[in-house]
Amino acid sequence: MELLVATRNKKKLEEIKEILKDSGLEITSLIDYPNIPSVIEDGKTFRENAIKKAAEIAKLTKKLTLGEDSGLEVEALDRRPGIYSAGFAGEERDDLKNNLKLLKLLKGLPLEKRKAHYICSVALADKNGLIDVKRGRCSGLIGFELKGNFGFGYDPLFIISRYNKTFAQLGPEVKNKMSHRSRALKKLKIILKKYIEGK
Repeated sequence: MELLVATRNKKKLEEIKEILKDSGLEITSLIDYPNIPSVIEDGKTFRENAIKKAAEIAKLTKKLTLGEDSGLEVEALDRRPGIYSAGFAGEERDDLKNNLKLLKLLKGLPLEKRKAHYICSVALADKNGLIDVKRGRCSGLIGFELKGNFGFGYDPLFIISRYNKTFAQLGPEVKNKMSHRSRALKKLKIILKKYIEGK
């Protein structure tokens, strides 16, 4: 059975494929379907955007579809950048510029005041509509400089306290066991299993 992931983000897709590798599903994405238009993400929450992606693409393609939306919420910035995480420093969605903007906004704040959370919502839909939505959250601190070469987004700044290292330093093996995305997808795996069994 095919699961179409409603994204063209290669790094995000890589993580989703790795986390769902034992699901028995053939995982494809919008990269495999270049003629399908991108969904306009105009929701007010991660949940709304995830549902919109899943439902619209499922309706269009008649395929089982996974929609995902995620981002960073920083407590000292009133939970910004939030749903605007990808385009925080501009429409070109540049990870480095986003990270540098974040560092600038947090300048002078001590580590204990740099609490942040990665949030992820994943939605599952088929041609008949929405099946379910799950959420994952991962807490950390925003560092003072970019560290590490793995991951994407804010991973070079996002410190996991128990390791005292960023996600970008820890690498995919550790990240995919404890990240916001992995926590949301692990919950969704149960729904996927029931769906497959029902078919």
